[in-house]
Amino acid sequence: QVQLVESGGGLVQAGGSLRLSCAASGTISRINNMDWYRQAPGKQRELVATINNGGGTNYADSVKGRFTISRDNAKSTVYLQMNSLKPEDTAVYYCNANTPEVYYWGKGTLVTVSS
Repeated sequence: QVQLVESGGGLVQAGGSLRLSCAASGTISRINNMDWYRQAPGKQRELVATINNGGGTNYADSVKGRFTISRDNAKSTVYLQMNSLKPEDTAVYYCNANTPEVYYWGKGTLVTVSS
């Protein structure tokens, strides 16, 4: 079992920045990729960024150049640095941990970007 706890969401003005954190606990040795997803009201959940065990990263086109995903293995924590935020970035952001058997999800943290 893996437990994920997100933090760092909040209200920010357009153009501002936030840093989200996702702390993992439990059987973390089974984790391969860790991802950030988001779900805006009335929309499907979408993949925002992913980082693998080797530190390789991928981003959705909508956030490239603005968001950075990073991973601190010593702290079992993944971060999402979000800069130049836009109102369309408003969503609940979820952390996801992939193991060979199952995907684990956190409960999410709300990010609201005002115009």
